[in-house]
Amino acid sequence: MGKKHITQQTKEEMIKEGKSLEQVMENESEKIVAKKASREGIFFIFSSYNNTIITLTDQFGNVLDSRSAGRLGFKGSKKSTPFAASKVAEALGQLAEKMGIKKVKLFVKGVGSGRESAIRSIANQGFEILSIKDTTPIPHNGCRQRRPRRL
Repeated sequence: MGKKHITQQTKEEMIKEGKSLEQVMENESEKIVAKKASREGIFFIFSSYNNTIITLTDQFGNVLDSRSAGRLGFKGSKKSTPFAASKVAEALGQLAEKMGIKKVKLFVKGVGSGRESAIRSIANQGFEILSIKDTTPIPHNGCRQRRPRRL
């Protein structure tokens, strides 16, 4: 494994990226027709090492909308950042507000870095959080172990 090169963005690049994100979010919200939803919803947050996907459903599990970091315009390794996850949660939270959802349950799955920031972003938008549940699959014994190493 080689060294990772971290590039620093200039202020102009950051402003340009922020404007493009806002434009994508506006275009997406215009396409959504106001669906009937109760005042309660469920956010399913799936965070992997490469992306963060958040799905909004009603209380019966019917999907209302879904967003991912790639859909908002993040590409490559930027999709896996906590910043991208918070932007995804923010976009879906705004949509939930338009639908009239006030109370939410959160189901978090995966091991990525976007888990915490997505939860914080949803909480900061003023939703009443009823519960947070971690549904990450955990193996109970799982596959057969490899042979012990001989020294």
